[in-house]
Amino acid sequence: MTLFEKIIAREIPANIEYETDDIIVIHDINPKAKLHLLIIPKKPIKTVQDMGENDVLLMGKLFETAKILGEKLNLEGYKLQVNVGEKGGQEVFHIHMHMLAN
Repeated sequence: MTLFEKIIAREIPANIEYETDDIIVIHDINPKAKLHLLIIPKKPIKTVQDMGENDVLLMGKLFETAKILGEKLNLEGYKLQVNVGEKGGQEVFHIHMHMLAN
């Protein structure tokens, strides 16, 4: 079970910014910007390379969630980043999107 699965299951506490049936958004514990959120699908998918055809809609919900948060937090701009695999900088092997804003 990954760290994110434990957070989703409420086994580990996290600062939750937003949540739906499919997505949870938490504040990164080691922020790289003034605002550093992690947008995480609740379905455990290891990496982008492990996505199936049926996961496309769920991945679109990550971007939709970023849009909702951008509006909710009145952000003028932000960066979205997805790391893929160990050599791509991925540390937790459960797909997630970083949302960073200064």
